[in-house]
Amino acid sequence: MTNKNIAFRKIISSESFKSISSAILCALSGILVGFIILAIINAEHAPKAMATILKNFFYYKKTNMKLFYLGSTLVKSVPLILCALSVLFAYKSGLFNIGVGGQYCLGIGITLWCALQWNLPWFVCILMAVIVSALWGAISGVLKAFFNVNEVIACIMMNWISLYIVNIMMQKESIMDVSKSETFAITARSPASLLPKLGLDRLFSNNQYVTIAIPLTIIIAVLIWVVLNKTTFGYELKATGLNKNAAKYAGMKDKCNIIITMAIAGALAGLAASLFYLTDMQPWKTSSTVPAMGFNGIAVTFLGGLNPIGVLVAGYFIQHITFGGSLIDMHYYNPQIADLISSIIIYACGFVLFFKDMMAKIASHKKEDK
Repeated sequence: MTNKNIAFRKIISSESFKSISSAILCALSGILVGFIILAIINAEHAPKAMATILKNFFYYKKTNMKLFYLGSTLVKSVPLILCALSVLFAYKSGLFNIGVGGQYCLGIGITLWCALQWNLPWFVCILMAVIVSALWGAISGVLKAFFNVNEVIACIMMNWISLYIVNIMMQKESIMDVSKSETFAITARSPASLLPKLGLDRLFSNNQYVTIAIPLTIIIAVLIWVVLNKTTFGYELKATGLNKNAAKYAGMKDKCNIIITMAIAGALAGLAASLFYLTDMQPWKTSSTVPAMGFNGIAVTFLGGLNPIGVLVAGYFIQHITFGGSLIDMHYYNPQIADLISSIIIYACGFVLFFKDMMAKIASHKKEDK
């Protein structure tokens, strides 16, 4: 066997290759199923509709329009990526943070309250949202650590509690335009609460929503990778997740680690809310459901191969197709078809571990045959 063949076999048997290839397979399978549904509804315009979804900002002919909508896609990717990092951080520590939607929701409420009610500067708004969401996440950690309450059950209950709290908070007339059932624009009420742009908006054709949130998200993803893979603290968290009793026997503070993990996961969700809503891209509307951002973050986590850097790419991809779906010609398709196609692709992304496991089994069978 030549050196090239040996090197090739090492690449395809590596965890990185399996993660990347399985993620691509998931995305392609979701796109294929989405195309089939489009074809069933209207076969003639299905190719153009799917091309529109995949093109996103390339749909526009003018360069300035492409740059503007690229910036908007990046801005909307920020909360999705950070929510996914919240899920990932807890998952790496052996916990399933299904409460990220509620933590994100509470982060929205605190952010908008600080901005519209108290007119606080942007960094204080972020700090308050991060602290409150961290404490909210820590509650599930305490229930898990001291009372052995499954974190999934605790998080689901906390999701609904946070939604109702935020709906009540936002009913104040100084915060919400009751006639529209949505919060006032931060730009008009508290400009000092908006995130600084530092000239980044000019790179995207003066898109006023492009702020420091984008580079901050990249930095945070890198920091999480460093913490989990290069620090003693990260090792202890992962060890506690793998075997709580063994970690305790080794002298690690297992209960403390569980609480800290959920607190950090909650803080990331709160940060996601602040970095998005302080761009003033969209208001909070009175809702009867927990924000889907948290649940979409679960799919992004696994599509990204449970790697913080992979999550950056996966989060952008999901937002890319979601934003592209809104550009479909509604003369031939129901307006809700964009959400349906995006949901199918996101759902398919949940099978990334299945594809990864399948590829590992195929590789092991080939080794046995030889």
